[in-house]
Amino acid sequence: MNSNLTTLDAAVFGIYIFGIVALGIYASRKASRSKRDYFLAGDKLPWWMIGGSIIAANISSHQLVGVMGVAFTDGFVAIVIEWGAILIGFNALLWIFLPFYLRNGFYTMPEFLQKRFGGAARTTYSVLVLLTYVFVEISAVLYLGAISLHSLLGIPVVTSVLVLAVSTSIYTIAGGLKAVIWTEMVQLGVLMLGMVVLSFTTINAAGGIDAVMETSKDWKLMLPASDPDFPWTMYLGGLLCISVFYNATNQFIVQRTLAAKNEWHARMGVIFADYLKFLIPLLIIVPALVAPKLFPNLDKPDLLFAMLVEHLLPTGLVGLVMAGLIAAVMSHLSGAINSCTTILTIDVYLPYFKPQATERQSVRFGRLSGVVIILLGIGCTSLLALYSEKPIFIYLMNAYGLFTPGIATMFLLGILWKRTTHAGALTAGILTIPLSLAIEFMFPNMPFFNRTGIVFWTCMALCVVVSLLTKPKPAAELEGLIWNKDSLSLPVEQRGQQRGLRNPFIWWAIITALVLYFYIKYA
Repeated sequence: MNSNLTTLDAAVFGIYIFGIVALGIYASRKASRSKRDYFLAGDKLPWWMIGGSIIAANISSHQLVGVMGVAFTDGFVAIVIEWGAILIGFNALLWIFLPFYLRNGFYTMPEFLQKRFGGAARTTYSVLVLLTYVFVEISAVLYLGAISLHSLLGIPVVTSVLVLAVSTSIYTIAGGLKAVIWTEMVQLGVLMLGMVVLSFTTINAAGGIDAVMETSKDWKLMLPASDPDFPWTMYLGGLLCISVFYNATNQFIVQRTLAAKNEWHARMGVIFADYLKFLIPLLIIVPALVAPKLFPNLDKPDLLFAMLVEHLLPTGLVGLVMAGLIAAVMSHLSGAINSCTTILTIDVYLPYFKPQATERQSVRFGRLSGVVIILLGIGCTSLLALYSEKPIFIYLMNAYGLFTPGIATMFLLGILWKRTTHAGALTAGILTIPLSLAIEFMFPNMPFFNRTGIVFWTCMALCVVVSLLTKPKPAAELEGLIWNKDSLSLPVEQRGQQRGLRNPFIWWAIITALVLYFYIKYA
């Protein structure tokens, strides 16, 4: 147990846990019994809540523990996973996919596939994404949060997993997206405050800004093609594929934009998320870059976060940073549970089991399915304990490489090429896992980003070939589902909102230029 943990730290930590659960329960009491309110918060979210909740859900123990561990071993290149979202995934969402999601009034991503390709594509996506959420998102978040609590407090990992799962599930399952969003906004503030404290404390202990400048000489965002984890070739397919899936076609992220007041708020929310996505990873990664000066013999990188907290923080601040960690875990976990229940209800229960279900029955099923999902996630955490030779974040990227190529193919070709057929999309979706496993078996030492890229482009090619050999939908049935230049603009009735500094393009151009500057400087 952390020797620096005092009564004050325990009080700060305990008050936070109690307060966030209480807030979630309060928000749950106001939850409506309608599907739209439960799953999409009644379409009332402003831009700042959309952007904040996207990042609160996105930045989890994956990043605090996982990316920090990767940065400790691999250096500044670890940030490409996060900044890649700004240049690739969020851009795809902002300029390609978002207009179609909102203008068609979808609840879920599978609904788009249903309208574009039919029921089989919808089911394929639902199965692949639910597997990803249970085996990758929920289980990994619980495990990484639990090992940090174990290191800091001495609480057994199993007990930590159960505490995190139960406390988050209480308000998430009861209150739906509205409870999730309100708690996420508080959690984002606690997370950022905790990371600012930990970052400045670590940098100061390592020698101040001079230590950061010294490490900056070795900062690289492009590594050789032979690098086992981050070859530059990842930009040709692997990173492209994963980023498009995770940030533009992933129910977990996109659901927040679907709950926007209107399209202007949705677009500005994504751009606000860009700025947070630029800042928060720096707060996570820079301390890891100077940490070798403090812990040169650390042999398990995933413990770096706990080591920094235990050895560097004074009384009172330990509890604050621990609260930041738990904020990240709970916000990510609540978002994943809510997304699972939405897909299970809208894309499985209603179309296949009870099409005539009432609003109340739909919400009740969503809550029951949430219980099942969290139980499965708890059970899967034991699998991650076996993966110890590399940082857990590398495991996560490997897992995404199995599931995502087919999904990214279905969405990209489905929205960009009107000739794409149901058979072509289904071929890509069904073959993505077998292809990934086959290439991993044949080339076990191939970097996973390269493997994912090969599978992605193979899925794209197969989809094109099969589509050319099969009959496409009539053009009339594709109206409103294929990208055109009008998708770049807001609906006519909302264009008055983008005058002057309220123009989304201005803020998008600034953050894009800033990220490109870093890529050019540290190529």
